[in-house]
Amino acid sequence: MAEARPLPAAAKIAFVVTLLALTATPGLAAGMDPAAIASAQPSKKTLSKDKPTPAGVHLQVLLDRAHFSPGEIDGKFGENARKALRAFAEARQLPASDEVTDDLWKALQTDDRPPTTTYTITDKDIAGPFLRKLPAKMEDMKDIPKLGYTSPREELAEKFHMSEQLLTALNPGRHFDRAGETIVVVDTSDGGSAPPIKADRVEIDKARQTVKLFDKSNALIGFYPASVGSEEKPSPSGTLKVTEIDQNPTYRYNPAYHFKGVHARKPFKIMPGPNNPVGTVWINLSADGYGIHGTPSPQNISKGQSHGCVRLTNWDAQRVAASVSKGTPVVFVEGTS
Repeated sequence: MAEARPLPAAAKIAFVVTLLALTATPGLAAGMDPAAIASAQPSKKTLSKDKPTPAGVHLQVLLDRAHFSPGEIDGKFGENARKALRAFAEARQLPASDEVTDDLWKALQTDDRPPTTTYTITDKDIAGPFLRKLPAKMEDMKDIPKLGYTSPREELAEKFHMSEQLLTALNPGRHFDRAGETIVVVDTSDGGSAPPIKADRVEIDKARQTVKLFDKSNALIGFYPASVGSEEKPSPSGTLKVTEIDQNPTYRYNPAYHFKGVHARKPFKIMPGPNNPVGTVWINLSADGYGIHGTPSPQNISKGQSHGCVRLTNWDAQRVAASVSKGTPVVFVEGTS
């Protein structure tokens, strides 16, 4: 066996630089680990709309647990997180603000559970089948037998309401395609097994791009950022009703819709799956072709436009579906942006 020789100084430096480049992530550079997230207190100094911070993760997790959704949990104090914070303040009859006051922070902390937990990847998580790539055009989806995830990482991120980037930042060096691997995830569970509170009505604000749930006493019990219509295909006005809830829907395209970018002249259908154009659930409304549904692109919620429907993250759409039933009124309001 050849004798091992020490690396020259220049080679040592090159090796260290390479190793740092391979292991560094934006989250790691910002001290993104469970202890930092658990101890982080949100403030003007610790929150950022442009980059993930431990305080941003902590705040988003607590809002999500309260069913005042910040959308995809990415650690940023962006517009969706601000919307959720203002709605939570409204529900708790506290002054609405983009700042996390002491009263708001105290109201969000309903128990002593840390904002992160560990999860062991199962055989089911990596079973697939996974898509090599999600087609950009609807027409190219029609022959795919299942619109599944593109990777175990995408599946795990959605399972815990996270961005893929945050999941990666919390797990440097981990492999998301290995059963038995233990990873760090955010804990968005509400801490109990009580059935979801039933909504007496749903209010959709077309200008603010939001969905609110109210109970029989008119208390605000849920809030979700949404993509609501567009200039080309505006959402309806007035009051509609829920007529049906369809889990794992098959998407059916009608050429009469004349969606921008879709050139098919014949009807076609797209099979179910989380990356189906309407996600994992379709809540049908009493106006032909309109509904509340999920999306394959949670990062774009309220930042893009829809084809007239109300688009939520898949997990938020599931929460709304669990809170409504056939006949629940859905009120579209114009609002002010």
